[in-house]
Amino acid sequence: MEEASKISRYLYTVIVLFIIWLFLTSSFDTQELEIGFILSLIVAAFTYELFTTSGLANLHPRRIVYAAAYIPYFLWAMIMANLDVAYRVLHPKRPINPGIVECRTILKSDVGKLSLANSITLTPGTITLDVIDDRYFIHWIDVKDSTVEGASENITKPFEKFLKVIFG
Repeated sequence: MEEASKISRYLYTVIVLFIIWLFLTSSFDTQELEIGFILSLIVAAFTYELFTTSGLANLHPRRIVYAAAYIPYFLWAMIMANLDVAYRVLHPKRPINPGIVECRTILKSDVGKLSLANSITLTPGTITLDVIDDRYFIHWIDVKDSTVEGASENITKPFEKFLKVIFG
């Protein structure tokens, strides 16, 4: 992917920083908005080169739709995993089959791989231990399939269908 222009990268950084400001302040007061916008402009001037290489291309409608769909999907996966782990903890025989499995990912971008690793770790019952290139080493509370293909199908694939669109 070709690197975006400096202006595109700068504008994208300003937009993201301003959105973060809005979430952190939870205020639509005119003065709050003005200060947030000014600070976003200043911080973006120093950080846009580190922040993105794609710039405004990140705001493609398809990416935004997939990101919006990923949030409830991830929350549902987290709730279901919490219930599963709670069942295992409360069950008298504690039905667990822990182990470390290797998974592979189709994601290419570092940010996409990081998001996948965090999604796995934030879902109870799995913890990402290490990431090497396209390989993930994951501690799984109940190993259902120890093959790379089987573990990948169970752990990484559900998240990848969203993340490959969001992060390219």
